[in-house]
Amino acid sequence: MTPRTQATQRSDQDPPKAPRRPGPARPGGKAPGVKDVATLAGVSVGSVSNVINGRGSVSPEVRKRVEDAIARLGYVPNPTAQALRRGTSPLVAVAVFDLNNPFFMEAASGMERCLREAGFVMTLSSTHASVAEEAQLLRTMARQAVRGVLLTPADSELEAAHELVAQGIPVVLFDTPDTPSDMSSIAVNDRAGASLAIEHLLALGHRHIIFVNGPAHVRQARQRLLGVRDAIAHWEKLTGTGSVVLDVVSVEDFTARAGREFAQEWLAARGLGTRAGAERGGDGTPGGADGDGRGPGRPGSNGAQDGRGGRTGTDEDDEHPTAVFCANDLIAFGVMSSLRDAGIRIPADVSLVGFDDIALASQTSVPLTTIRQPMEELGMAAVELLLADPHADEGDSPVIEHRSFDPQLVIRESTSAPRR
Repeated sequence: MTPRTQATQRSDQDPPKAPRRPGPARPGGKAPGVKDVATLAGVSVGSVSNVINGRGSVSPEVRKRVEDAIARLGYVPNPTAQALRRGTSPLVAVAVFDLNNPFFMEAASGMERCLREAGFVMTLSSTHASVAEEAQLLRTMARQAVRGVLLTPADSELEAAHELVAQGIPVVLFDTPDTPSDMSSIAVNDRAGASLAIEHLLALGHRHIIFVNGPAHVRQARQRLLGVRDAIAHWEKLTGTGSVVLDVVSVEDFTARAGREFAQEWLAARGLGTRAGAERGGDGTPGGADGDGRGPGRPGSNGAQDGRGGRTGTDEDDEHPTAVFCANDLIAFGVMSSLRDAGIRIPADVSLVGFDDIALASQTSVPLTTIRQPMEELGMAAVELLLADPHADEGDSPVIEHRSFDPQLVIRESTSAPRR
């Protein structure tokens, strides 16, 4: 798959901004960071990084403002990281949300193979999507003088990542389309992928859909929700009707357990409990999807967030949900498991769609329709961006690349037209 690539030459000729008056460096007496320097100088974090590392074309005015801010704040760059030069360390650090998520592990497999062939050693860590854990982990990586970092960021401000770049350690953002001036990034278009899933369900005839999303604070979850709403809005514009009902539920994480718990609450609200004796293993992998033909009703008071993208429905609506779209395959596995336990057939009673196309998606007893992300390709491309970072030549202005891969709809046996 050929990614869309956008390469931008970084410019450090920041427009003049009035420097702010110096004040306390940081609340609580914490040592000032590169972001504090940038704020005080009225320039970008990338400009501060270039001044500190002596790279790029920085105007005399910008350089003076940065140097003045450094002096006022007493900012001291990490000497170990600054001493790092390309090729002196064999370690490349990878930090992702969750090591139990097959998406990240399959991507890490591509990273490891590419790095090993290039003569590097990879370390792999989890941030658990925590801003605090991410900051602590990146500080540890700086002390270890790693060659570079591949990061799925939890912090939308990227504060700790900017600190690494300012200290001479290149960072590539993985699975995020963020476009900072001092870091390359690579991602799949989550918004477009979610639209593909909903368009598929609408084309089959589904008009009442549940979207089981991940945590609302996670960028991927927000983008996929936007994609869901895009598809419904487009459909209703084409048809001239407001006939689609969308229910949005946010679960606490992207796991099969979260999917099972949602589905169990949903079923309980309709009086459709699970059949006795049904047990599932820790991975939530579903078995068969045979059942007694009962179809699910509309969810009741199960904590669902109001996210209808079409007409406003009520609990008295005769129409039942006929399709469930899940924000990743693991959530879909959990939903599939609970539906099967309740005797609800997939896809005869409910169609089900996931997101990621991890290896197990094609191996369940009802192979899962899903949105494919090229996980290993993403991992290898992220390594290419990292190793291509032009930090070896001190006079060069780095070229920052932002690559985006298109997702693909993979139709399997878990979706069909709704029963009439």
